[in-house]
Amino acid sequence: MPSWNASAPVVGFDLDLTLLDARAGIRATFAALSDETGVAVDADLVVSRLGPPLESELAHWFPAADVSAIAARYRELSAVHAVPASVPMPDARAAVDAVRRLAGRVVVVTAKSTPLARASLKRIGIAADAVEGALFARTKGAALLTHRVDVFVGDHVGDMIGAREGGALAVGVATGPCSAEELRTAGADVVLARLGEFPPWLLGEDTRRR
Repeated sequence: MPSWNASAPVVGFDLDLTLLDARAGIRATFAALSDETGVAVDADLVVSRLGPPLESELAHWFPAADVSAIAARYRELSAVHAVPASVPMPDARAAVDAVRRLAGRVVVVTAKSTPLARASLKRIGIAADAVEGALFARTKGAALLTHRVDVFVGDHVGDMIGAREGGALAVGVATGPCSAEELRTAGADVVLARLGEFPPWLLGEDTRRR
């Protein structure tokens, strides 16, 4: 298990379904995209498997040659439809506050584009010391190394892979598409049922930390 500094830790968080509940906004954005393109996208299916980059999802619905342009248009629509509908995941603010209580730093590393990630965080009232977007799985590891992240929290197996790649302690929260067992198999050092369990774990009030 990776070691980490419990005093003034650097804690990384994934965004969608870890700190941010963007499901309603993503549904609305895909509905708008379907109206524009005439391609019927099953938005419920999309939100059931959030985590990988947008382009990976769009490739299920659009020809490969069109994905880049469609992704750019989706992000324009997302600023209109998704960001205003953003809400925090339960206990998201408490999780960030727990890091601040230890005089720690908060780094958000996400597959969402950096501008949309920053706008979404502002909308839900969470301040991060750094935001790194357009990263998934192993590519998250480089950002974790750059920011010397001690602990990385995420809901997807890709987050656990990124944490291991970046030398951070991997904390899985079973609030997204991946089960607790899937998170463990992907390398989670600790698995929590919900983000509300993170503050007592981080602050040493939960034996799973020891």
